[in-house]
Amino acid sequence: LGTCFGASFDPSDTGMLSLQVSCLCGSAPCLLCGCCPSAKNSTVSRLLFTFFLFLGTLVSIIMIIPGVEKELHKANNSQGSLGLLPGFCEGSGSVLGVQTHIDCGSFLGHKAVYRMGFAMAAFFFLFAVIMVCVRSSKDPRAAVQNGFWFFKFLALVGITVGAFYIPDGAFTSVWFYFGVVGSFLFILIQLILLIDFAHSWSRLWLCNAGESNAKGWYAALCVVTFIFYATSIAAIVLLYIYYTKPEGCTEGKVLISINLILCLIVSAVSILPKIQDAQPHSGLLQASLITLYTIYVTWSALANVPIQTCNPTLLVRNSTASATAAQPLTTWWDAPSIVGLIIFILCTLFISVRSSDHPQVNKLMLTEESRAGASSEAAAVESGLHRAYDNEQDGVSYNYTFFHLCLLLAALYIMMTLTNWYRPDESLRVLTSPWTAVWVKICSSWAGLLLYLWTLVAPLVLPDRDFS
Repeated sequence: LGTCFGASFDPSDTGMLSLQVSCLCGSAPCLLCGCCPSAKNSTVSRLLFTFFLFLGTLVSIIMIIPGVEKELHKANNSQGSLGLLPGFCEGSGSVLGVQTHIDCGSFLGHKAVYRMGFAMAAFFFLFAVIMVCVRSSKDPRAAVQNGFWFFKFLALVGITVGAFYIPDGAFTSVWFYFGVVGSFLFILIQLILLIDFAHSWSRLWLCNAGESNAKGWYAALCVVTFIFYATSIAAIVLLYIYYTKPEGCTEGKVLISINLILCLIVSAVSILPKIQDAQPHSGLLQASLITLYTIYVTWSALANVPIQTCNPTLLVRNSTASATAAQPLTTWWDAPSIVGLIIFILCTLFISVRSSDHPQVNKLMLTEESRAGASSEAAAVESGLHRAYDNEQDGVSYNYTFFHLCLLLAALYIMMTLTNWYRPDESLRVLTSPWTAVWVKICSSWAGLLLYLWTLVAPLVLPDRDFS
């Protein structure tokens, strides 16, 4: 047990209890056991903050499960106007100053997810403000970033409890727009990471093929590219079949066609001779992966089109006040939301555990790894320590504030994903899918394609800059 707390332990030592308490309040090394591999203090801290985000996401998922929401609705009604979720009932009867007769328990799962999203966003915003301009672990605020995990957990719990006491009123409607903006920005971050991943993937396989002179790497590159393009083509055909009609559904036809044309353009540009001369590692693998992601975002946008005839996956649900016993009490996720949840997990872990191979991406994401901890890493390896070590004594390895802002945007994105980007209508009796969600997703897909196109043509437009 003593090894797990980073120190040798004598059973007769009366200071063991204080050592355990200090590990709950101390730095990340205390949290790694002797059986764990050596790790950077900065990496452990990022993973623990990400764990807090995933914990909040898990609570949100539980709250929106139909059976759980049904029980919450019953418990809330059985305890009167100040039941289990007191804030949901305060202010619900007034819309724009007009008193309405709405069951305050309507859409409990939807409201619970919004309050969890608010709590997580507030938690990470607080740390983003506290960590402004921290340059190294010698800064006193760095101890707050890398330690005091027990108190951080208590702070998150406290903010979450307080969020559930927020009067309903216009909270859901206003916070919806915060979620829209935050989700749009997080989708752009996802696109940056995806483009960077695609370039790194292609470079790695091409370098392996060049070093080993093995044709198998080229064959694997061609097979993966073919699979990505074949999947994209099949998805486009299915989108035309299920989300358009021979007559009508003009919006769906236009959006699918525009994104198809844009994907063809970026694919053609990626193999132009001048582009290949400027960037030898650029090719169809990156373009196929970006195309596949663009088609996914298009699918996700079409799944929010608020026209039943043009959107077979449109989910419509009345409030619990008018729902019958046979009706589900909440709209569960559709397929695009499940895929979005998986992408969210992968991108969040990517932000937490590694930096980019591209200096430009590191500068943009403010996560360029510092070499300040090289001596600490070497000392840890030589001594055989299986614990975290401080690699930020001379300089931080990532920007603390930007990291927390990324988690804040991730919290807003997962809030919108779990609620399918739906919101109550003006009567507060039906959850609807607004056109806002459609256009935000489509615009993010266009922004992603333009961003990828810029990574291709930038060396030609700015020949004096180093894009190696």
